[in-house]
Amino acid sequence: MKFGFDIDDTLINLREHAFHIYNKKLNQNIPLDVFYQLERVEIHEPFGLTDEQGLEMWNSTLEEIYYTTCPPFPGAVELLQELDREGHEIYYITSRPKEHGERTMEWMRALGFPIKDEQFCYGMQDEEKVHIIKELQLDYYFDDKPHVLNTLLEDSSTKVFVKDQSYNQRVKLPRIVDLSEIRSMVQNK
Repeated sequence: MKFGFDIDDTLINLREHAFHIYNKKLNQNIPLDVFYQLERVEIHEPFGLTDEQGLEMWNSTLEEIYYTTCPPFPGAVELLQELDREGHEIYYITSRPKEHGERTMEWMRALGFPIKDEQFCYGMQDEEKVHIIKELQLDYYFDDKPHVLNTLLEDSSTKVFVKDQSYNQRVKLPRIVDLSEIRSMVQNK
């Protein structure tokens, strides 16, 4: 089977990691329960930042957010290693900018994710992901962003799942709360 995965906030806990960085850099102590209530992908509002200031903060800390101690979600690495060992094709489809593509691949390899260069897609806009997913003829695709998921609602050949997050509760697709749920999906196939 062919599996496609978004990276940020689907396989790795990027936004929560960034939230901790914001707390530190802005010398604040906003509790995580505030983070878990956010209804937008953006995390800057609890810190009193406008959208413009939030974008500036994100861009100025991007290196630290992307390449420091951002943890994978529990079981993510092991699950993908297992799928790879079983012979499934694993595709990574991320909107991370082109200038971060190669470095992201190396960083994820260092974490233990099984990555083949030709199955790692990056540098596209969110709305362009649908074209790549259709072209690859994926059996399953997992993502967190409502904007991306909504572009895939009419694609009948790929089974699309939303990685549960506070900001995507209105998306009407099957949810994955814990990545281990994917294992049981494959076993029941």
